Amino acid sequence: MTNANVSQRSDSGLPEALRTAHDAIHLPEVQEMLRRLSEYKLGIFMPHMHDEHTGQFQSLRDEVVQVETGLEVSFQPLEEIANQTDRFLPVGWVWRAGASIPSAVCEMVGEEKPGDAAGSVTHKMPKRS
Repeated sequence: MTNANVSQRSDSGLPEALRTAHDAIHLPEVQEMLRRLSEYKLGIFMPHMHDEHTGQFQSLRDEVVQVETGLEVSFQPLEEIANQTDRFLPVGWVWRAGASIPSAVCEMVGEEKPGDAAGSVTHKMPKRS
């Protein structure tokens, strides 16, 4: 699948705000931002969530953050996640009220290894039986 055929898929089922965001990737200034971000191994994403009953796309509300834990995604109140910096690693940000704030995080677990004073941090994975 190439960028050309993925980007050309219909976005007609998206809410207006998400359709605007989806269409913006084709604008020259957004392509330039993407090029500049790529120098830092960053990209662009469209913050969104889904209706839990219908699966329809919805804009990610300002007070909600996408949380990945154990390879599953959920949506939780930002205020519950924001002060748990030892547990959650921000991996997506949005610009709100003049500052960047996390919009997506991964739940982490720490592992102490001999000779590693700082410890090692890895993504929390599901327990396998």
